[in-house]
Amino acid sequence: MPANVDAPDKVAYGLTFHQLAIVAAGTLLLYAAWRTLHAVVPAPVLIGAGVLLGGLVIGLALGRRDGLAMDVWLLHAIRHTRAPRSLSSTSIAADTRMPEWVETPRSGRVPLPAPLRLPADAIDDDGEITLAGTRAAIVGTTTVNLALRTPTEQAALIDGWGRWLNSLSTPTQIVVSAQPVDLASHGRALAAAADAQPHPQLRAACADHAAFLADLATRRDPLRRQVLIVHRTAADDRTSHAGLRRADDTARTLSGLGVSPQVLNGPAVTAALASAADPYRPPRPGGLAAPDAVITATTPAGTNRKTP
Repeated sequence: MPANVDAPDKVAYGLTFHQLAIVAAGTLLLYAAWRTLHAVVPAPVLIGAGVLLGGLVIGLALGRRDGLAMDVWLLHAIRHTRAPRSLSSTSIAADTRMPEWVETPRSGRVPLPAPLRLPADAIDDDGEITLAGTRAAIVGTTTVNLALRTPTEQAALIDGWGRWLNSLSTPTQIVVSAQPVDLASHGRALAAAADAQPHPQLRAACADHAAFLADLATRRDPLRRQVLIVHRTAADDRTSHAGLRRADDTARTLSGLGVSPQVLNGPAVTAALASAADPYRPPRPGGLAAPDAVITATTPAGTNRKTP
């Protein structure tokens, strides 16, 4: 299957309909400017301005950046520039007047936070994500190296992969990402556990491996590959746990291909989404608290409380 199966069709002169529309609009603009200004502005000035404008139109039609057409990329850039920088999950009241205790700047304009609208509404304990009208579940899996398999095994794996793809009847997304590995914290944990080993050789091996991990984290930038398969239910599917059932079917099917799939539960899904939003932040031990959870702080050891 070609990689550019979703590429737009070429209409004429190797250009797509979108590119031809940009060129046609630029040509009409140049023609209208010539008809309007040729009797007022000298011809060399119009020709120079036409060459400059034509170059901009050609660059806008043929240019690409970050995998997007140049006009689409510029439109996203303008939207990003005009988008609010502060977002809030709480509802903003209709009365946007500033309180009296807030010092209003001289310009008289105070940027208020815009409402934060997330695509997901909630994450259940079993890992099912509630979306706008649908539900989704995530399967985390490992990879398989086809180069180490025989031709017969490669054909069998590809055939099994094709059967799974042909069995999909709902929107499914496969996300493959490379994330940094925090070897420094693992090295410090091993160095701290070395003194607790019962034998001197075990302590030496633990300390040597901790030094190896610390040196590897200093000299290299190790990465790990994460593969996530997201199953979404159909818009008209109102049955409960439909996303989890599809995720379980995927896990059973892919287990026969030599990988280790696992349906992610609620904390694992939360960690995966947080890592996707900020892949360079190290994972927090113990997971993230739920929005309605009550967080309490433990009293440090050795602290004495006086009772009145």
